[in-house]
Parts: sequence; C-alpha cells; structure tokens
Amino acid sequence: MSVTTNTNEEKKKPPLNGRRALPSDNSNDEENEVPEMEAFGLIPRGFNPKDYLRVVDIHLFKEPQEVNKQQHHTDKYYSPKLIVRRGQAFQIQIDFNRPYNPETDRFWLEYLIGRYPQQNKGTYIPIPLSNVLKPGKWGAKITRKENNSVRLSIMPSATCIVGKFRLYVAVWTPFGILRTPRNSALDTYILFNPWCQEDAVYLDDEKEREEYVLNDVGIVFHGNINDIKLRSWSYGQFEENILDACLFLMDKAELELSGRGNPIKICRVASAVINSRDDNGVIAGSWDNTYAYGVAPSAWTGSVDILLEYYSSKQPVRYGQCWVFAGVFNTFLRCLGIPARLITNYSSAHDNNANLQLDIFLDDEGKVDTKLTKDSIWNYHCWNEAWMTRPDLPVGFGGWQVVDGTPQETSDGSKEERLALETAVMYGVKKQTAQDTTYQPQTDVDMDFQVQKAVLGSDFKVTITFRNRSRNYYTATTYLSGNIVFYTGVAKKEFKKHSFSAKLAPSSSSSFDVAVQSSEYVNDFLDQACFHFFVTAQINETGKILATQKATVLDIPALRIKTQGEMVADKEMSVIVEFTNPLKQTLENVTVRLEGPGVLRTMKKLFRQIPMNSTLIWEVKCIPRRPGLRKLIASLNCDALRHVYGELNVQIQKP
Repeated sequence: MSVTTNTNEEKKKPPLNGRRALPSDNSNDEENEVPEMEAFGLIPRGFNPKDYLRVVDIHLFKEPQEVNKQQHHTDKYYSPKLIVRRGQAFQIQIDFNRPYNPETDRFWLEYLIGRYPQQNKGTYIPIPLSNVLKPGKWGAKITRKENNSVRLSIMPSATCIVGKFRLYVAVWTPFGILRTPRNSALDTYILFNPWCQEDAVYLDDEKEREEYVLNDVGIVFHGNINDIKLRSWSYGQFEENILDACLFLMDKAELELSGRGNPIKICRVASAVINSRDDNGVIAGSWDNTYAYGVAPSAWTGSVDILLEYYSSKQPVRYGQCWVFAGVFNTFLRCLGIPARLITNYSSAHDNNANLQLDIFLDDEGKVDTKLTKDSIWNYHCWNEAWMTRPDLPVGFGGWQVVDGTPQETSDGSKEERLALETAVMYGVKKQTAQDTTYQPQTDVDMDFQVQKAVLGSDFKVTITFRNRSRNYYTATTYLSGNIVFYTGVAKKEFKKHSFSAKLAPSSSSSFDVAVQSSEYVNDFLDQACFHFFVTAQINETGKILATQKATVLDIPALRIKTQGEMVADKEMSVIVEFTNPLKQTLENVTVRLEGPGVLRTMKKLFRQIPMNSTLIWEVKCIPRRPGLRKLIASLNCDALRHVYGELNVQIQKP
C-alpha cells in the first residue's frame, strides 16, 4: 500500500465545486501548454503540415526607436519585449513560407494569459482578421502584403487585462489547426492607456500625462507645516525588470487575472501588498529608530532597489516609513500606466482611540503624560492619488482617488469603534463629563513662542512671549517641556525641562529666552531632527492656564554632488559626492548611496569613520544610457545622522 502526501502547493488550492469549473487564475507567470497541432479527428496518412501556409518569422517592431514603442509612449522601458497600451493599434509583421492567399488561406492570432485561459474571462483572446478596426475593441487588419509577408495592425481592447500575454499565430487546415511554437520573445505587455479616451485612466492633458505617467523622478515633501522640506525620489518605473516586479505584486496579492483590467481593483489590492502587514508584502515598516538587519527608511533614494530585492527574494524589504510606501506605490502605478502622484499632508492627526478628537493629557507640572496620551499629530504623512473613472460611484466621483500603502491600525472588527463613530456623528461633539478637568484659558493674556532656526549639532534658543492685554499685574509660573519626537508626533524622550516665573506688566509684552545646548539633545536625537515643545503657564493670581505647542525640525546639512568630464550618452563620466561632518563627534559606519535613472544604477559605499569637521569624497565612474535632463540623487546614513540628501540635475548630450 502506498501513501501519498500532499505538497503545500496542492493544499493551498481551493476545492473545485459546482460554481467553478477551473481553479482561480491569479498568476501572470504560470502558463499552460498550447498544442502546435490541434487535430479535428483522425489525421490521414498523407497529411504533411509543410503543404500548408506556415509561419516562418514574426516581427514585433519592439525596439525603442521603432513605431510601436514610439507611438505607445513605451520607448523608455528598459526591456527587449514589446510593450503597448490598450485601446491603441500596434503593428506586427508575419513572414510565411509562401505568399498569403486570402481566398484559400486562413490564419488568426491568439493572445493568452495565465494558466487556464478562457475566452469569457478575457484570458484567451482569438483575433480573426477583419476589414475595419473598431475603436477600443480587439481586432486585426492587414495593412500591407509584400512577397511572403503581411503587415498587420492589431487593436487591443480598451478594457483588456493589463499584463504579459503570450502570442501564437494559428493556421487553419482541413485536418486541424497548426500553431507557432511557444516563443517567449513574442510575449507582449499590454498596459493602461491614459492617451485613449475609452480607457478608464484616460487623462486629457498632455502636460499632466508627461508628469504623472512618464516622469521617473519626483519630489517628496517632508519637514513640518512651518518648515517644509523637499527631497527627490527616483521612481524608476522604466528600469530593467521593474515592469515584471510590478506584475508580480498582483500575483502576490492573488488578484484574479480577469480583474486586472480594472484600475479600482488593482489600486485596492496594491495598497495592501505594498506593506508587509498581514500578507508578507513589499516593505516592512519600522518607526522605532532601530533598523537592525535592514536599511533605514531615510537611506533609500528610490523605489528600484526595493522592488528588485522583493522580486528576487519574495520577502519583505526592511525598512519603510510613509514616504517609502508612497514612493514604491507611485512607481507601481506609473509603471502599469495609471496616472499617479505622491501627496504630502501636514499636521496629520492620528486618532488612536476612535473618539474623533485628539486628546492630550498633562500632569501637574504641565508636562505631557505619555502613558495617557495615545493620540498624535504626525508632522506629515505621505500617500498617493491615482487617476481613473469611478463607474461604481455616483457621477462626479471620478478623477484623483486617494490610495494609501502605509499600514494602518486594524480595528479588529471591534464594535466599539463603529459605535464611537456613530455616536460622534449623532451628537457632533463629545459630551463633557463631570470628572473631566476642563481647560479654561486666561483670555486677557496671550502666550506664544518661537524656536530659533538652527542646524543639527548647534545650540539654539526658544523665545516665549507674553502679551498682557489687561490692566492687571500678573505673575505666570511657566513650564517648557522639550521632547525628541518621531515624525509621527510620538515622543521618544523629554530632553529639556525648564521652569521660571514670568512677571507680566499691565498692557505690555514680555519675552523670555530659554537656551538649548546641542549636548542636551544630540545623544538621543532621531532620524528627522524633530523636536516638540510644549509650553504651559499658570497665572498665579487667577489659577487659569495658558498652553501652546509647536513642532520644529532642525536643518540637516546636505550632500554635495559634482560631475567631471563630458556628459554624453554612452561615454564615461565621473560623479563626485562630498560631505562634511557637522557634529562634534566622529561618524561611524556611514553608508552613502547614489543613483540616477538613465545615468547610473544604484551604487553604495561604506565609510568606516568620518571625524568631526572632516570631509568625505567619493568618486564614481559611470556611462549614462539616455540623453536628456536627468537627476542624480544621493543619501548618507549612519546611526548618528540620517536624512542627509543631495541632488544634481545633469544634461546628458546625444552622442
């Protein structure tokens, strides 16, 4: 008696039932075997396939400078395969063993995708020849006949599946169908088409299509609302293997192939698979300032390294924070042809306990009670917007759709959250309860403070200003609490605690300076040099309280990038990265990254030590691939210093 054990693969497959004749088809990579000879019945002895029309060669005009990639705006993809957009005709040429005779010869094309191709699912597409191509519908038409060759114009449907199709040419004979053998060189990628009116992602502004589909470098805004900072991010959607990596994400998310013509479904599953929570997706998030066995979120310069690492390892890439999730999501969307942009929202409230308000609890000294305070205001949060029609919603809801790949808290189906929301909607605001200590401000005194602009590693001051608008003489017991915070507004450590008594003369303003030494913060400082100051003052004569808070970000010194030599495509040039250590300490184990789509692939170098005030110099030789205006992006990263960036625009000349 033999015992058979199921493999894991077999266990995973859903049982077949009456509803489903075939297993689900959710892999663009898997394929079926297609017979080269499909006999109609018994084949007579004298039958020789060579007596019939035979395909000798197929030309796809797939070079970047050829008609298909030029007309379909796919010439930037670094891929030897044919890449076209749906709803728009493309050209192919078939060479036969003899001239084609439409009276006696009959052939058609077949496009297949997935392991179980079915016509009704749009995964098996037979295309007979016709005299007219209908806009946005599958069709093929002969445009030229010459000797043994025919030139065809092929129209893909404007709603067809987006992915990699296999191409066969089938020839009819009285005894059966003869097909071309499987040839991966003929694989054809069909993408979304923002240039086609029938496509759900149609965008009617050429400048916007240039920016939101074809631009492979973008800007990420960060910092905080009072000090907006920006850095470049390399989307790299046209780089080698990125298109395959993006298609793999839909396989990973197990999105049925038949749903891959719908940008709404694609965005939904992609927002889940971009992060690793629940599904072993692309990027593992980390917000705790320790990035062991991975790359600090601030060190990435673009999406390419992340997507290629995930595509090869099939394991989440460590680590990301909101702008990394958004940058990779943007690459995915633009690569597939969905117009997309990265959005930064400042002072982004994060309500952790679902009561629809931000609760900050203070102790007796006016210091934030971190045990009780669970809500936070992120300095900024990044997400994406994708452009598409929304036939599933009422008129007017199409256009830019918000999609967010950063992992969120799950409600765990908890009923309390739903109840809290419904109650809040019913009453408009939370009712005051008896035990709440109400915050009653002193209305005739204004208090504000300013934080001096400073560079990381230097001393600075906080200036607190009172304006007494009354005719009374007041004294205010004032507390300043300075916290080092994550950009999510969560405090890591209180590094400054200062109290003083302020005398407030009637009808006048008074200012008080509090000095902050670099030695007070530098040992505990975090990625983005974020501080959160909270100032409270109790008016001794009335017992009433004034409170105000502000986030501030120190300036982080930049990397300098220079070039040497001629900047000409296919000719060697030099890129030089320089950085001077601004801290009063030696920087150790410093990693510098440099990348530039079309100029050089990402390069990394480790510098063991950079003593204080000394300058690192790194020269890289490269051969730029594409002419035009390109961008070089560099980052520097070590435990003591993060979020150090530099960039340079370079004009690469034609050879």
